Amino acid sequence: MVNRFFQPVQITTARRAFLLLFGGAALAIDEAGDLHDFCAWRSLPVRDKDDGLPIVGGSLRVPRVLHLRRYDRMRRPSIRLTRKNVMLRDAHQCQYCARRPPVRDLNIDHVLPRSRGGEDSWENLVTACRTCNLRKGWRTPDEASMRLIRQPVPPRWSATMQILIGLPHAFDEWSPFLKAG
Repeated sequence: MVNRFFQPVQITTARRAFLLLFGGAALAIDEAGDLHDFCAWRSLPVRDKDDGLPIVGGSLRVPRVLHLRRYDRMRRPSIRLTRKNVMLRDAHQCQYCARRPPVRDLNIDHVLPRSRGGEDSWENLVTACRTCNLRKGWRTPDEASMRLIRQPVPPRWSATMQILIGLPHAFDEWSPFLKAG
């Protein structure tokens, strides 16, 4: 879904999309970028690459992009703290030596070790290569005479990141809005 300024705000279900479209709170955007209310949308044919909802007398095309008529805010959900997301935030780069070894040779390091009360948080976890992680051990970076190349912070959310992290694929219809957003 995009807000009234055509900025991506979130991904929704087909059910909710139809409720918003039928209720007039949203307009469907087709592959050419044209806006359609529910009556106009239901007259569009379902193409081979479209998802269709079976209805009496045929099928209804499931919209891939909705334009919210009155919503002008940007949604900023938090990103789940996972090993994969920490590595994405750090661009698969060791935060001590700046090398980019294969993912299988990367670890997640606690800046303040768990043995000293360090928590699992965006501010305390970094990507580290095996060599640096072993060298640092249970010490802090200062005690190990190691410097972080970048202080760990929570990543900023974007619709693009939500798609990269959470979905196996994206639709062509989303491209113009993700490039602009």
